[in-house]
Amino acid sequence: MKIKGNTIRINIIFIFVIVLLFCLIIWKITLVALNNVVEGVNIRELADSRVIATKKIYSTRGTIYDNQGEPVAENVNSYVMAAVLTSKWSNDPDNPKYVVDYKKTAEELSKLFLSVDPSSPMTYDYILARLNTKGADQVEFGTGGKDISETMKNRIEKLNLPGIIFTKTFKRYYQNGDFASYLIGYAVKKTDDDNNEYLVGELGVEGYCDRYLKGKDGYITYEKDAKGYQLADRPSYGVDAEDGYDIYLTLDKQVQMFVDTAVDEFSKYEPEWTSITIANAHTGAIIASSTYPSFDPNKLNITNYLNPMTSYTYEPGSTMKIFAFMSAMEEGKYKGDELYRSGSITVDEYNISDWNKHGWGKITYDKGFTYSSNVAAVNLAQKMGKTTLKDYYSKIGLGQQTGIELANESVGDIGFEYASEVASASYGQGMTVTPIQMIQALTTITNDGVVLKPYIIEKIVNPNTGEVEYQGKRTEVRKVFSSNTTAKIVELMDETVNSTDPVSTGKRYASSNVRLIGKTGTANYTDPKTGEYVKGDRYVVRSFAGIFPKDNPEYIIYVVTKDFNGAAKEMGASIKKLVESVAKYKNLEDRVSDKDPTKIVKIDNYQSKPVLKAIASLNEKGVTPIVVGDGGNVIKQYPKGNTTTSVKSKVFLVTNGNNYTMPNVIGYSSKDIIELCNIVGLKYTLNGYGYVESTSIPEGTPIMKGDVITINLTNIKPESLVDEESKTDEENKEQQTT
Repeated sequence: MKIKGNTIRINIIFIFVIVLLFCLIIWKITLVALNNVVEGVNIRELADSRVIATKKIYSTRGTIYDNQGEPVAENVNSYVMAAVLTSKWSNDPDNPKYVVDYKKTAEELSKLFLSVDPSSPMTYDYILARLNTKGADQVEFGTGGKDISETMKNRIEKLNLPGIIFTKTFKRYYQNGDFASYLIGYAVKKTDDDNNEYLVGELGVEGYCDRYLKGKDGYITYEKDAKGYQLADRPSYGVDAEDGYDIYLTLDKQVQMFVDTAVDEFSKYEPEWTSITIANAHTGAIIASSTYPSFDPNKLNITNYLNPMTSYTYEPGSTMKIFAFMSAMEEGKYKGDELYRSGSITVDEYNISDWNKHGWGKITYDKGFTYSSNVAAVNLAQKMGKTTLKDYYSKIGLGQQTGIELANESVGDIGFEYASEVASASYGQGMTVTPIQMIQALTTITNDGVVLKPYIIEKIVNPNTGEVEYQGKRTEVRKVFSSNTTAKIVELMDETVNSTDPVSTGKRYASSNVRLIGKTGTANYTDPKTGEYVKGDRYVVRSFAGIFPKDNPEYIIYVVTKDFNGAAKEMGASIKKLVESVAKYKNLEDRVSDKDPTKIVKIDNYQSKPVLKAIASLNEKGVTPIVVGDGGNVIKQYPKGNTTTSVKSKVFLVTNGNNYTMPNVIGYSSKDIIELCNIVGLKYTLNGYGYVESTSIPEGTPIMKGDVITINLTNIKPESLVDEESKTDEENKEQQTT
């Protein structure tokens, strides 16, 4: 551009450049306006992502409770520990935000972790190695640094170690460790595409009822700035998350502990597996069930993902004679005083013998039951025929699922056809069942011949509304047997256990405390590789089906174990002890001394009352009060108010104080120490069974919710706990004998 005088001359090149730039701008605007994708980028999605964000809000998983309303599975806060190794984020040299002294940090942390759990991987060498990770700005500590409790986090922070930081998360916590773990199941963490964690139930009730427990997730949609932060002056909208439903089980925690102890005793004889289940005789509710091997859902040290109670099938042996005999009775084919030749019988060229191969000569069919005679059962099966026997087995629920609220339930097999197979099925060979099917079949004896459906869930409650979404209850499936039949089988099962006849097969289960009736079973099993029965006295499936007390049945017990490396008397002794423990706990004992009203006391409700008055009241009743905390008023108690207990028992009183100290628990029963841990909130590990011999937390040590305690038990009852009256009775008997 040139200026001459008052005249302006514009260079043609300059004009061309201006026009070209203008055209390019118009072209770009048109391109953007007419197309979503420009240069490979979806600009509409890019704009939306920079302005609008949607975030999922996860619901809180529901809690699982026992039948007393105590949580057995719940969500709790937990933390992931990490260490900052770089100084780039520390602006204050007097207050560093990174690990300054690697050796000191490793020493202090390892000392704390190992004092809580000697098996922890957080050793000095491991922590130091993690801190020495080359090129890392920040490191975590694997499994040892995850799932840290609030209490443990506080203890770590008190060490004042610079650079140790925590990320808050959550975990599924199982208060009682391996307590009924196959029934309760477990939940594992999953991660979504946005790296958010959530829980998914697997196995047991956690898996079967996952749709109830997980709740409904919500979301929030909002506007955000360039850095991703929500704009405070912009509206947001979404849907709130709905917490998962709470589930109440039929499990009785105390009975479950008795069953766990019995299974522990079985484990000493190294069986391949064991299952012990106790059910309510009138409703079919599962009160307790324990399995060996078991697992701790907190540690997830599981080796088998099937619950033997519902998923294992096996040949039951002579406990099946209960139902073969009942079927014959119902068909009018049974005469208890009729004689038959015991010893052996031939069917389809197969020789079938009694366990005493020579037999007992001619005996009655009643004796045949109490002696567990195979020949008696075969004779009755031949009188009924295949169709009739199979029909009765089907009516009591064999060969089909019971429908209990647990996954992976097997059906077993009652597909016997040939005469020899029918004969074998009468005494529980050549057919398969599950333990839960046997429990269901046994309900016919305690319910006037009616089959009851077993169940494990008491109720499912919506915590958002308080409404009961599902109610477990007694469910009658069908009536199979008459009153005369059930009365007769009770008589025979009573004779099997409580007879003075030395040949009766259930004598080792007899108790002087409670009248238990039942039937034993021993069955061979086939090798899946060869299809032949495995030989050897140990390689059998032993079982026991029982009911107690006889005259007013409250409980059904079914025990089955494979390859039990011990004599039948050891198995009988453990089950006898278990039954007596349940009977004593439920005040079902038949001894006259136990019916003495002075030995049973009613516990008042002491909540919101002064501690001193509660202590005085309990002392007056002859009950030992255990006070937890230094407060002046009671805020919680166990056992709960308006319940009965025996004299010389313990009642725990939790006060409104904040300072808890460990009492002297040496000599406590496993029941008492577990109740103390639960009421204080201690996490515990039990070693052995019986009574407390030592603990990892000494008497007088301050304790907090979340602390971990290791409890060593002994089966030797401390002299101080021996019932003096019982001792005197024994001494009197000895003197009279002399």
